[in-house]
Amino acid sequence: MDWRYWLLIPTTLFHLVASLRERKRPQPGQLIDLGGYKVHLWVKGQGKTTVVLDYSLGGIEGYLLIDRLAKLTRVCIYDRPGYGWSDPSPKPRCSREIVSELDLLLTKAQIEPPYLLVGDSFGSYNVRLYAHQFPEKVTGIVLTDGLHESAMLNLPWAIAAVKYLFLSGFIMSVFGSLFGIIRLSGVVGLFEIIKPELKQFEHGQRQRVKRSFYRHQHWITMARELINLNRSSRQVQIADRLPDLPIISIKSRTFFQTSIWTILLPLTAIDRLREQIHDRLARLSDRYVQITADNSSHFVWTDEPEIIVRAVERLIDLQEE
Repeated sequence: MDWRYWLLIPTTLFHLVASLRERKRPQPGQLIDLGGYKVHLWVKGQGKTTVVLDYSLGGIEGYLLIDRLAKLTRVCIYDRPGYGWSDPSPKPRCSREIVSELDLLLTKAQIEPPYLLVGDSFGSYNVRLYAHQFPEKVTGIVLTDGLHESAMLNLPWAIAAVKYLFLSGFIMSVFGSLFGIIRLSGVVGLFEIIKPELKQFEHGQRQRVKRSFYRHQHWITMARELINLNRSSRQVQIADRLPDLPIISIKSRTFFQTSIWTILLPLTAIDRLREQIHDRLARLSDRYVQITADNSSHFVWTDEPEIIVRAVERLIDLQEE
């Protein structure tokens, strides 16, 4: 055996021991059985309106915002099956299934509407489809750099190539997590080097997010959601108009900040695509408002989280007028 493979033995053992210790610690919130697999739900705060967060592809950003939003009203964050403390789901990882799971989860947990939905990136598909299927339960939506299917189903070849580059990275990360390399990267602070904005959040908040990325199932689920992204895009086409629903859409300044990590990506083409996406999102509702996050990349949750909090507060105030 090549000597380099021997280096994986201590990292793998380190990961296995750390994973066993993590399993012994109770998760925040509760696990709810959806019929053979359990989904993690965490509820904080009190109020007439319940904020429900749905995240980006691979993201579990709610752990970074739940404390701030819980000061405004009741907040529900949940890990989509395969992420965080949730079991993987045998069902396809597409928006239609995710919406069905979310409604079943809220029903079983006895979380009564009205709901104010917050959808980040891919999560914007899910909250739009939920609002279309259950209009009587939803009083408003916040989109953070949301997607629109008209653009996502017609990607230029250069951006489609980036999509498959990410997919290959997710698959490689499955092995990186199994061998403990990703956990080691998190322990030494590589996450914060790649994304320095994470440092503004408390250690415990960051650890809840990192914990999910250490698990191989997290990366498998990311790949499954990305493989099904076109399927989700077609499913959400029926939610192209929510004419009377208040929607606040947060638009970041750029998709990726220019850095050593993104220098080889077609950044200009990606930002042109974003302009098309936001032009189409503006047609969703007659009560649509766009806010620009001037200091944000696509990751508004870490770059300017206070903008999301203010958008939620604005919709809550609107409902109470």
